[in-house]
Amino acid sequence: MAISERALAGVSKEELSHLLHQMVLIRRFEEKAAEMYARGRIRGFLHLYIGQEAVAVGAISLLKPEDYIVSHYREHGHALARGVEADRVMAELFGKATGVSKGIGGSMHLFDASRRFMGGYAIVGGHLPLACGLAMGCQYEKDGSIVCCFLGDGSVNEGAFHESLNLAAVWRLPVLFICENNFYAMGTAMRKVSALAEIYKRAEAYGIRSEQVDGMDVMAVRRSVDEALKLLRRGEGPVFIEAITYRFRGHSMADPEFYRNKEEVEHWRSLDPITNFRAALLAKGIITEAEAEEIANRVEREVRQSVDFAEQSPDPPLESLYANVYAGPDAPVDGWRGRRGRQSDA
Repeated sequence: MAISERALAGVSKEELSHLLHQMVLIRRFEEKAAEMYARGRIRGFLHLYIGQEAVAVGAISLLKPEDYIVSHYREHGHALARGVEADRVMAELFGKATGVSKGIGGSMHLFDASRRFMGGYAIVGGHLPLACGLAMGCQYEKDGSIVCCFLGDGSVNEGAFHESLNLAAVWRLPVLFICENNFYAMGTAMRKVSALAEIYKRAEAYGIRSEQVDGMDVMAVRRSVDEALKLLRRGEGPVFIEAITYRFRGHSMADPEFYRNKEEVEHWRSLDPITNFRAALLAKGIITEAEAEEIANRVEREVRQSVDFAEQSPDPPLESLYANVYAGPDAPVDGWRGRRGRQSDA
C-alpha cells in the first residue's frame, strides 16, 4: 500500500530524510555483510534483516536515549537504528577487538550499554524475561524510561513468551513488545505450527493492549509505536505490537530457502519498505532525486568505511579467552589455570 500524504504530515523533512537514511544504511550494511561472509571474512552464523528495516527504524526513531532495547539474533538493524556505529558493528561481525562486543560476541550478540542497547540474544525467546527484568528496574527507578523488546514469530510458542507476557501484565511493567512476524521460524511456516496465527491476539489473552501493524510501512510502525509509548509512559502497563513483515533473504546465509516459492518472495519484494518510502518522499516533493542520491552515496561511504575499519582492526588478544568468565570466587580463571598447571606438572 502506498504511503499517504497524511501519514507524512507533521513530520519534518529532516526527520523523514533521517528515516530513509537509516533504512538504506541497514540495507546496504547487510548486503555488504553478506558479501563479506561469502568471502570468508565473517564466520559463524549471519542472520540478515533485509526487508524488515521499517520495523526497526520506525520504532526506534521514537525512543528516548534513556529507554532500553533488547533484541533477538537478527539484530544488526536494531543496533544501527539505535545509533551504534556501523564501524563497530562490522568489526564485531569480523570478530575484531574493536567490535561493539570486543569481537567476542559476533553477529548474534551485539551489545552497547552506552546506548542502552542491551543485546541481541541467540536463544529464541530467551531475552523476553530479561526485558521484563529491565522493565522492573525502570518501574522501580520511576525515571520514565521504558523497555522496547523485539522478538520474532518463532519465539511465540516458547514458554518464556507466555511467562514474560503474563508477568509483564500482572506487574504492569513498562515494556513494549514488538513481534516481527515474517511468517517463518527458520524454515517452518507459522500457520503449520500455531493454532492462532494472529499473534497479537495471544497478548490480548493476557490483558495486554495489542494491535497488528503493517511492518513494511515505516510511518505505520511509527504511528503505532507513538501511541504505545504514550500508554507506557503513563504507567498503563505493557503494550504488544505485531508487525507484519518479511525477510527477503533466507533464515541465515546457510539457508537454501526450499520452503518459499518464487511468487511469494516476489510479492513481498514489491512491498519493499525502502523503495516505497523513497518513492513517497519524491512524489510528495519532500526530497529531490539529488537528495535521495546523496543519501545513497553517504551510506555507501559509511558502509565501505566500516569494512575498512574492520579489516584494519586487530584480532582480540589471546588473553580475552579468559575475560568475562564467571565462576565461583575460589576457582574462576585462576582455578582453571591451576588445573592446567597440575596436569602439566603430572
